[in-house]
Amino acid sequence: MTARLDIRGLNAWYGASQALHGVDLRIDAGEVLALVGRNGSGRSTLARAIMGLVQSEGELRFAGRSLAGLRTFEIARLGVGYVPEHRDVFPTLNVDENLQLGVAPRSRGRTPRFTIDDAYTLFPVLRERKRTRAGALSGGEQQMLTLARALLGDPDLLVIDEPGEGLASLVMQQVAHCLRMLRDRGMAMLLIEQRLVMAQDLASRVAVMGHGEIVFDGELHAFVQRTDVMREWLGVG
Repeated sequence: MTARLDIRGLNAWYGASQALHGVDLRIDAGEVLALVGRNGSGRSTLARAIMGLVQSEGELRFAGRSLAGLRTFEIARLGVGYVPEHRDVFPTLNVDENLQLGVAPRSRGRTPRFTIDDAYTLFPVLRERKRTRAGALSGGEQQMLTLARALLGDPDLLVIDEPGEGLASLVMQQVAHCLRMLRDRGMAMLLIEQRLVMAQDLASRVAVMGHGEIVFDGELHAFVQRTDVMREWLGVG
């Protein structure tokens, strides 16, 4: 079964407040989709809805299977990895223990594509600090740790929310290098990112959110020509 994500008519709420309004979106196997928009547009809510973390209704299917009613760990075991905006590390556990918790318990009849050794090779600072409690890491180190832990779940689709948020330029370049490597290995990604430069560097398709709806969805080359969309929904232009 193709590892494709299909979203149709998705609504989501925080309590009585509706945050998503009939979202339709798809991500094909191996595709990188950049989801852009202003703060408060609903992008992070969409990520959380995919992972079963907010109240929602509508159609969510991954690899042909409905995600409705599944808990977050069950969705992860189907092959959906999640890197949240606020870097949810286990602060009292050390780096190596955090990574061990990410290793996929499921068997999918293949050799894992990303190992703890890969994590330490990709992010040498994590090897240097493997016995350090995660709560004592810098923001950039925590972002690397969260990304590496998600990859150890051997996902087919990675949902990553603002990977460059608050990072120094050099650290952001390391994270971008990692994401390019994953793209080139054929991993599908939903990349939620404010920085158009990173989105344009990584993605083949761009969707724009505004007021909890998708207001543009098209190929990258079409997006860069839509100065009206950039001006109205992104404040660019």
